[in-house]
Amino acid sequence: MSRAGLAERWTLFAGALLSVTLGVALVQSSLLLLITAALLDPPAGASAAERMEFADGTAAAVSMLGVVLGGAVFLAGFIISSTFAFTVDQRRRDLALLRLVGGSRGQLRRLLLGEAVTLGALGAMLGVPAGLAVMRLQGWLMREFGFVPQSFAGEWRQWILGVSFGTGILLAVAGVLVAARRASRVRPLEALRETGPAARVMTWSRALIGLIFLGGALALMIVAPFGGPAGGMAMAMNVPIPAAVAVVAFAPLLVPLIARLVPFRAPGGLARANLSDARRRSASVAAPLIVLVALVVGNVGAGASFTTSGIHQLATQTHADLVVESTGPPGPTNPPSPSTGTPSADTPGAASFSDIPGVASVSVETRVPAEVTTGSGEDRETETISLLVIDPVAYAKTHDDSASLAGLNGREVAAGPGGDVPGAGGTVRLTVPDRDLGDLPVVAGVPATMTGGANLLVPPGLLSAAELKDAPTQSFVTLTKDADAAATRASLARFGTVTTLDDRLRADAEAANSTNEKIMLIVLGLGGLYALIGVINSIVIGAATRRREFAEARVTGMTRGQVVRSALLEAYAITVSALILGGVASAATFIAVLSTTKSVTGTGTLDLPWTQIGAVTAIALVVTTATTLITSLSATRPQPVTQLRAA
Repeated sequence: MSRAGLAERWTLFAGALLSVTLGVALVQSSLLLLITAALLDPPAGASAAERMEFADGTAAAVSMLGVVLGGAVFLAGFIISSTFAFTVDQRRRDLALLRLVGGSRGQLRRLLLGEAVTLGALGAMLGVPAGLAVMRLQGWLMREFGFVPQSFAGEWRQWILGVSFGTGILLAVAGVLVAARRASRVRPLEALRETGPAARVMTWSRALIGLIFLGGALALMIVAPFGGPAGGMAMAMNVPIPAAVAVVAFAPLLVPLIARLVPFRAPGGLARANLSDARRRSASVAAPLIVLVALVVGNVGAGASFTTSGIHQLATQTHADLVVESTGPPGPTNPPSPSTGTPSADTPGAASFSDIPGVASVSVETRVPAEVTTGSGEDRETETISLLVIDPVAYAKTHDDSASLAGLNGREVAAGPGGDVPGAGGTVRLTVPDRDLGDLPVVAGVPATMTGGANLLVPPGLLSAAELKDAPTQSFVTLTKDADAAATRASLARFGTVTTLDDRLRADAEAANSTNEKIMLIVLGLGGLYALIGVINSIVIGAATRRREFAEARVTGMTRGQVVRSALLEAYAITVSALILGGVASAATFIAVLSTTKSVTGTGTLDLPWTQIGAVTAIALVVTTATTLITSLSATRPQPVTQLRAA
């Protein structure tokens, strides 16, 4: 019966099959890329510094792919479950007839589960080759955006077949379980007449799920300000998921309510009636669109806001007029004393600025890749970080950290603005390219910043001149009040590229925004497209069961054009409602962003992505309008009497 039902109502199940196929493809691609990146070896012949930088880049790529995989699993589970639930709901009259002719509840559940297993297996069969295409696309994006080497490519692994088939069948079965249980518990006559529990749009289980996820979103919003820059950002950017699920849970009540407030023109009466009568259908069409808006707008807005907040924080805390960028510290470096390990005189590179008229002070900061080991025994952990060689006095004067770096000298280190290392009082084992520096005490620390930065600060003399000669260096120069800025800038140009602090921060902001946009495209691009396809599926599934409804409207005197316009008005109202509810879920994210940025920087920052908001709105309206137009024209093509007779 399961096979016969699939064959007879293939138009109804085509959307469910497509959801499973794309879900399997997205999960398979993300998992294969994640495993490939995690096992990636540095290029042959790379220096120790290049290997450390390669390990740091690989770790970032693995973290990003982990987020992609988590998002893929969530979207696949959500879209597939909502699609299967919708298909079951659209067949409740047929299922009631099966019960009336003698089918038991258990037989009905087995029928639906048999359909789910069949569709899951078919979807996995199609999803495996589709996943290879998706993997090539994701790998190309990662290479083009510079997150992985140009030689990077996802590697096929034989065991992924078991994972893909297991994913397809598991998600399909899980998606139909709740709907099958609910359908089997409804009395047949109530389902036929659509009275009693069959007519109830909200169940206790659905309301409970909505409240649980609402509580999760509120918990993340409350805790985010106390998580610091890294933890707060992570929690704030996870708010859209539980917030969207909570809104979707109450969508059968909220979507028709909001949709009825949308102004209609004739034939708006029929559209209003359909919105009130078919609440489950309206909620099912709106659900993937709500998730799409929440994820895209919420995460892109959060990323842009955190970047803007970090740049503002740097601008407030950094006191300098010019920035000189060079390779290695500019000028001579005094060697450390063999007995004390401290430099015998000036900071590396500082002497080269002393004779330039107009220079009041300078902070020379040289960045070096390193490995730091923390903990002991089973808790021992080694990770790649960046350290900054600084003069504590000059650094504190330039970056508003005068008290926190007092006493940093010799074989001591301080926790930097990038975090991820123990604070004052701890000990770390530090390894720089080609040299193990041993265990070093952490004697100070500066507050972590929203933009991150170096994880460790070390005094001059801890690293040799040879270890610093090829390292990127930024020198923050403060001018005297009577300085000739143009002349001083020209004199500084012989040491490297000179920019103003404002220009440097603006360039950093543009680079950070560009990187943020690339990450969001990789993380949300295919996922957002998948959610959009879920919207199309819901419209197609809904239209497949509305032929009789459209025929009844036409035999009562409405023309085909009026019926189609009514369907378009209905889709327009549902889309507007979904955009509003998705915006509500995004607003929860923005509240967490405001509280987190205020906690870290002292000023709440919100940078709304108006371009993305406009793009999502336009795409949603175009897609729902086009899909509804095509499906309604197809459903109204036959003569009404043939549809009534066939039904």
